[in-house]
Order: sequence, then C-alpha cells, then structure tokens
Amino acid sequence: MPEARARDPSVDLDRLTHHTELPHTLVSRAIDGLIRGVGEAMSWIWIALLGVIALNVTLRYAFGSGRIELEELQWHLYSVGFLAGIPYAFAADAHIRVDVLRDRMSRRTQAWIELYGILLLLLPFIALVIRFAAPFVGASWSSGEISASPGGLPLRWLIKAALLAGFALLGLACVSRLLRVCSLLFGAPPAVDEPERS
Repeated sequence: MPEARARDPSVDLDRLTHHTELPHTLVSRAIDGLIRGVGEAMSWIWIALLGVIALNVTLRYAFGSGRIELEELQWHLYSVGFLAGIPYAFAADAHIRVDVLRDRMSRRTQAWIELYGILLLLLPFIALVIRFAAPFVGASWSSGEISASPGGLPLRWLIKAALLAGFALLGLACVSRLLRVCSLLFGAPPAVDEPERS
C-alpha cells in the first residue's frame, strides 16, 4: 500500500518496484485527473486525423485534386494530438527514460534526480516556452493571421495557441509529479481512499 509506506518515515525506498509507485497527494490526484481527462478526450483527434488523411489521399489519387486546407489540417491535428499527448504521457509516467544508468541507482537517488530535474530543467524550459509563445500567439491573434498558402486555413492563432495550452498542461503535470516526488521523499500526507493507478 503506497499510502502506508509514504506515511512511515522509515520506509525503505529500495523496496518500491517501479518509479510509478509514487504516492499521490490530493492536489496531484486532481491535476492528474484533469490531464487524464484532456488526454482521453484528445485521443479522438487521431481518428479525425486518419479521416482527413484518407480523404486527402482519395481526392488526390482518385480525383486528381489535392487540397491545401486538408494538408494543413493534417499538420494541425497532428500538432494538437502531440501537444496533448506529452502531458498525458508525463502524468502517467509513460515517457521514455534512460534506464541504463537509472536502474543501477537506489530509489532515493532516483527520486532526488527527478526532483532536481523537474526544478532545474523541465519547469524552467516550460516557463521559457510559454514566455516566448504568448507574444507569438498574441501577434497572430491581433493581426488576424491566416495561412500564407493559397486556399490555406484561416485562424492561424488557434494552432499557435495549442502550443501554449500543451505546455501549460505539461507544467501542471510537472507540478503534480513534483508533489508526488516530495511526498515520497519528505513524507507529505498522501491522498487516501483511492488505489494507485499505474
């Protein structure tokens, strides 16, 4: 039971079998629920992307009439799906890790590295992207930017805003993960009455 281990200051961190066994706090559980909901809702975007690709291929090869707006829509759907998938993968701890070195470390060392990695690398990077993306989106909004391609899509600010939304969600996922790591390392009270999801 992760909750009981997290409350006990004498917990043996090396007994934890996998890095997903971090205890949840009430705040981290709420954030992860939000990110999971957004990720599951946005997973339907891949079906829409397949439909757009199939339609564009059919138009191009069966009727000799490829459409620029469909090509741009493909890129936009892929971008939105990717940007929504990153926070989902991070919250579910399903992202790629370099396990060659990590597996040789104790769980306490792994948790400390994750803590410093989030604080010193990931959160500053997210803040930097958001800092420079906000005026990028604002300029696109205020100018009414449209695609430069003939027949391209309007509302270019909308796809640029997906960058802000994706990184804002990733920032929330980082806060949740940080709370979970701190709960493991420092014994903050975990959430109760709900089993851990892997």
